Amino acid sequence: MLWVKSLHIVFVASWFAGLFYLPRIFVNLAMVPPESVAERERLLLMARKLLRFTTLIAVPALGLGVWLWAGYGIGWGPGNGWMHAKLAIVVLVIGYHHACSRMLTKFEQNRNTRRHVWFRWFNEVPVILMLIVVVLVVVKPFS
Repeated sequence: MLWVKSLHIVFVASWFAGLFYLPRIFVNLAMVPPESVAERERLLLMARKLLRFTTLIAVPALGLGVWLWAGYGIGWGPGNGWMHAKLAIVVLVIGYHHACSRMLTKFEQNRNTRRHVWFRWFNEVPVILMLIVVVLVVVKPFS
């Protein structure tokens, strides 16, 4: 079980690393002047590659989490309200990941209407979500 848990932590940290950086690319994309085609294309390429990597990393992170939950029974039974809260946050993280994918599509289609300041705030969401998950797993406040 410790191997599965260790790998789960590594993949989750890697997934979040991508979710931390992708919106930073969006900040830069939102600031690119219309005449800077090469800069825009370079940033779009970076964003596409990072989203692909982040998506590939999310799969084993989620799979290993399910393995810990269903296979080893972590979070089952009475006194495990923290796990329900954690799973709710995981759903929000998946939604955030999906939102990043949609935003990249808008940038690719040149249909983004948001300014760089909005993306700076959007970039803080995964930090807050990760903080909540870590507190839930370590402190287990609803036990």
